[in-house]
This record gives sequence, C-alpha cells and structure tokens, in this order.
Amino acid sequence: MTARTVTSVLAGHARDRPATVAIACAGIELDYAQLWGDSIRLARALAAAGIAAGSRVAYLGQESVYYYALFFACARTGAVLVPINFRLTAPEVEHIIADSGSTLVLVDADTAEIAHAAAPQARIVRLDGADFAGWLAEAADPEPNTPPSGRDDAVIQLYTSGTTGLPKGVVLAQRSFFAIADALATAGLDWIDFRDGDRSLIGLPGFHVGGIWWAMQGFAAGITNVAMPRFDSSTAVALIEEARITTLCVVPSMLRLIIGEPGVAAATVSSVRKVVYGGSPISETLLQEALALFDADFAQIYGLTETGNTAICLPPKQHVVGNHRLAAAGRPYPGVSVRIIDAAGIERTTGEVGEICLRTPAAMLGYWELPAATADTLIDGWIHTGDAGYVDADGYLYIRDRLKDMIIVGGENIYPAEIENVLAKHPAVADSAVIGVPDDTLGEAVHAFVACRPGAEVRARELMTFCRENLAQFKIPVRFEFLDRIPRNPSGKILRWQLRDRFWADRERQVN
Repeated sequence: MTARTVTSVLAGHARDRPATVAIACAGIELDYAQLWGDSIRLARALAAAGIAAGSRVAYLGQESVYYYALFFACARTGAVLVPINFRLTAPEVEHIIADSGSTLVLVDADTAEIAHAAAPQARIVRLDGADFAGWLAEAADPEPNTPPSGRDDAVIQLYTSGTTGLPKGVVLAQRSFFAIADALATAGLDWIDFRDGDRSLIGLPGFHVGGIWWAMQGFAAGITNVAMPRFDSSTAVALIEEARITTLCVVPSMLRLIIGEPGVAAATVSSVRKVVYGGSPISETLLQEALALFDADFAQIYGLTETGNTAICLPPKQHVVGNHRLAAAGRPYPGVSVRIIDAAGIERTTGEVGEICLRTPAAMLGYWELPAATADTLIDGWIHTGDAGYVDADGYLYIRDRLKDMIIVGGENIYPAEIENVLAKHPAVADSAVIGVPDDTLGEAVHAFVACRPGAEVRARELMTFCRENLAQFKIPVRFEFLDRIPRNPSGKILRWQLRDRFWADRERQVN
C-alpha cells in the first residue's frame, strides 16, 4: 500500500470525485475540488506571510469549512497547525500561542477579540472576515516550491493539560492519521470502516485529537463530512435525520444528550449504520439505551492524544447486551501492542492491574520543546498512559483507575494542578486539592477542596468567579468543599485517595 499523506489523499479525491461534497458546516459546503482549490490559495497566503516548513500556525475558532481548508493548506506547505480550544480564556490562549511560537493566528468572529488580547504581537486574520480576501490577495502566484511532507513529518500540534499545570503541545505526524486505518484494511477488519456514499458526523471539535482524527478518516475515504460550529444535541439530531448521517463519532456524554433529545426515536436515527464512541468510559445503562435506539454497529475506541487517538477498540461484534466484554475498553488494533507494568517497570501477568503502556505506529513525535517530558512518557517506543488496568487471557484491556490525576469531563481532559495553580493565586486560599467525582451526565465533575489562610474567609461563589477569569468554563469546579487542611504525605504530595474514596467507594471502576 502506498504511504498516504494529508495532501495526497485530498489531491486524489479532487481528481477522482471532484463534485462529492467533502465538508459541510453551518450551511456552507465545499466539494473535493473546491477544498483542494481553497487549500492551494491558503497555502499561497501562508507562504506570502512568511510561513515555511516547520512554522506553527494557530487557529482559534469554532468548526468551519475554513478550518479544514487551513489544515490541508498547512500540510501542503509543511507548516504545523496549532488548533486552540475556543472556550479557553485569554491567559490560556496566550500560553499556547507563545509556547508554540505561532506568529500567525487565524480566528473567527467570536474569537477575534480574545486573540488580540492574548497575542498582540501576532498577526490576526479572520477567516470569515473582510480582511480574509485582502490577505489572500497578498499571496504569491504560483506558491513557492515546498518539499512534499512525508508520513513522519509533523502536521499538527494539539495542546493537552499537563500535570505541571501548563498545557503541553503534542506533535503528531502525518502517519498518525493513517496508520490504524491502513492496519485495519490490511487485516481485512471493519471495526471502523467507511463506504461509498457515507455521510459522517464530526461530533468532536477539531482542536481535540478525536475530532481532527475522525474528520481525517472521512476525508481519506473520500466521503462527505458534516460538522457543527460547536456540538449541540438538538442540531446533531436534526443533522442525523435531515442529512441522512450514516456514521458518527462522539463521547458518551454527547451520546447521552442525543438520546435525551425530545422526540428522538429509532426512525429519527434510522440512517445511522455505525456509532464510534470513546474519550471516557461509558456506563452500562447508557450503552444499553444507545443500543436500543440505534439499529447500528457500535465500536468503542480508547487512546490518548499521545497515541495519535485510538489504539484500542471494542469491535462491533462484542456490542451485545449481556456480554461481559462490554466492560472492556477493547483489544489492540493490528500492529498495536499493549503491556501492563508495575511501578518498577516489570511486566504484570494476565489479570494483574498495573500501568497501561501502548506501542502504536500512530504515536506522537513528542511534546513540543519538552524533551524531558517526552522521555518520561515515550520510553523505548512505548507510550506510558498513566492509566491503570489489566489484560485478560483473550487480550482484552480493562481500565480500572488513573495513575495520573487527570479528570475527564465530557471527553475533555482536565488536570487538577492547573486548577490548583489558579486557586493558589486567591488571597484567601492557603491550599487546595482538586479531584474528579462521579457525574451521571458528563462522566466526572470537578470537585475542589480548599483550606483558607488563618483569619480569611471566602465563599464558593467568589472562588467560582475567580476561576472563571482564568480558566475555561469546563475546568471550573462545580463544587467547593472547605477543610482545615489538605491531606499531604511527608514529601508534600496531596493524598488524593483520601479525598476521593467516599465518592468512589461503591463503584467497581475508579473512573466513570
């Protein structure tokens, strides 16, 4: 099989199926010929703006056809796209732009103001604004010659929250978008498949590895991809019915919202033949409700941004009500390996719980300009996930807890240290600890424990307002609990298990 790249797949579809709609969003459609042409014009504009191979180009905005055209343009020039969560605050955006070294930031109408506040030194261009046409007009014609990007060249840099409190840039290569699909095709497996005429709903945002990865699977297959500016369950249900969506990728919390939409019924979603879900564990009740509503195949995926998204899959044939394997994350794709190790790095035997490590051809190149952090996570080709679990005798992986302190709220990764660093800046706060507690809708909710300085008082509402000025809404604790002191061990490490136990004591899994 010829090694595919982001540019080569678009070029092939522009040639072979030019009139097929490639991407539709908010009433705008681009077929493959138009997407190819727009990517060329954008590539020329990038080159005219001084963007070269290896340059970082930031995008701060909601989903749009322009975002995907920009992704293909960056790949064409060898530049690296840095998509930023549009829900972040100015200080959070500022860190990502500064850390990535992006001198050009593409925005939309809703994010232009925050981009100017976060990066006054950068050039800001609205992709949907009047200055966009002028920016394109500056472009050279033809575009400068750029060496073609190979499968091991960086193409996107996605920021994930870190245990130090500052997000890290995960650099993914072209191969991260094709390695798993190629392995499935070679093995003749249809765990995740696309067919001619498919219409795919992109449920996850493009700044999330699951969103851009899923979109790229659809583009690689030459089908029609349908996106929403931002996820909304009523819009999703309407699109499924009206656009005759056949396949979609969502996190469990999105699936719950879709199922709960008023009037939704089997007829509403009758066009769907496959539902891919992941990002956080799914409850047995929700999965049974989804299986009852959709007359479709289901596939659960597990992975990290660092693994290039999915590395483990629970195949459709295992999605049978009553099957004990519904509690599993799945089994490795062809070409992917899993091992479980103890704290000393010794491999555990079948059924024994330890840290989950994954070897995958889609793995990240590394964390941007953080060699020590890269060396801690990517060791001898193995991604150390920080998740705890075990593998059964048939090779199925079961997740039991997190070795790292990450909280997953509706598929969004949140690290306590980032929130604790913000709380530490409040004059009344002496110490704090943040944990994830069970939430039936979003999987987990952020719960903060706070110890005040002697003589100081503060209310939860005030702390919530303070956090709102420095953190995205989904990171703000939904509950604050006040303690005399935060439990710590002699070395100063927070004893989170003491805080977590009463919330998780009656649950088999320490993730929700």
